Amino acid sequence: MSAADERIVLVGAGQCAASAASTLRARGFDGEIVLVGAESEPPYERPPLSKDYLLGETSAEQLLVRPAAWYAENAIELLRGTSVTGVDPEQRAVTLSTGESLSYHRLLIATGGSPRRLPGVDGERILTLRERADADRLATCLRSSERLVILGGGFIGCEVAACARAAGADVTILEMQAHPLAAVLGTRVAEIVSRVHRDAGVTLRTGARVTSVTELPDGLAVETDRGSIECSRLLVAIGLAPNVGFLADSPVACGDGVLVDELCATNVPGIYAAGDVAAHHHPTFGRHIRVEHYDNAIKQGAAVAASMLGEGEPFVDPHWFWSDQHGHNLQSVGFTAGCDEAIVRGDPDALSFSVFYLQEGIVRSVFAIDRAKDVSVGRRMVLGEFRPDPALLRDPDVDLRRMLSGRLRRAQAA
Repeated sequence: MSAADERIVLVGAGQCAASAASTLRARGFDGEIVLVGAESEPPYERPPLSKDYLLGETSAEQLLVRPAAWYAENAIELLRGTSVTGVDPEQRAVTLSTGESLSYHRLLIATGGSPRRLPGVDGERILTLRERADADRLATCLRSSERLVILGGGFIGCEVAACARAAGADVTILEMQAHPLAAVLGTRVAEIVSRVHRDAGVTLRTGARVTSVTELPDGLAVETDRGSIECSRLLVAIGLAPNVGFLADSPVACGDGVLVDELCATNVPGIYAAGDVAAHHHPTFGRHIRVEHYDNAIKQGAAVAASMLGEGEPFVDPHWFWSDQHGHNLQSVGFTAGCDEAIVRGDPDALSFSVFYLQEGIVRSVFAIDRAKDVSVGRRMVLGEFRPDPALLRDPDVDLRRMLSGRLRRAQAA
């Protein structure tokens, strides 16, 4: 069978699937490509939903990964408003929400995730943020200067809080940890993030667990184990649950997401997974990691396309992400899990610094506020499993690029 007679089905028409589709065409695949997406829109970028789109600075059209006409022009069939309800690996077919069956030769699962919700808590005043329609509802709330409570001090919660303050809204973050982002950045750095938010007028109520939410005539009462707070709307931003329910009756192995190897292949021949839904076995970190970042969705989508064509290589990207909060740019690369040392470079009090996280002397992760160049060099350090001199790394007068290139020259000479 020639490639022209084959069909690749991409389930989940988001950034990852769009990246895979364009890569397949760019690499010369001339068979059928079908994108199956639950939303009614073509693939679009999600990061602006909690940033400039929320503030009206980016239009819906500017969010599109590709112009709507691009898919037809590249012979890519886009099934909108359609989801996959089951997978039959023996027949190499998926069942659609329309009741129809769609055969495939290779299948990509790129279904992303759905916002986690509070059990038993629902209503029009309780919001989540994942799709463009969610952002539209939230934007209306911000424009009305309503009092907003955000449950969850992760990146989405912090970014929305920054937008809310920029729009003049009264905003409170409820976070179970001692500081927002503490689970990702550690206490020392998270304390600084807390200061940034408080200085911008955000109310932080940390160490608080929500016990109930009661609807009032003109709002909500959010009860916590540390008291009650009234608001107009409650945004629940407590993470994503990977969309794997349709795989329940299939042999595809799942844990925290779809388990895939270094090439993004599942345990079932012909089935792959990538993006937010995939728990990818990362060669550098030696474990399965599921990442909910835009950059990963794009890069992993391209990598899995190569794997589906038999041209893949182990995906070793160290995962970079960024966040804009109250006029500051936060960036990170790599993973802090298992790290035993943190080296600070720059001036945390001046909000211009970076932190290099090491595991047994090897750089595994870098985080920075308003020092993007440190993260750029840090990415190369993580990829190269660089073992720096801590004193030099800590010294702000030492050029990181020279330090890294010097190490590489010594390695080559050896």
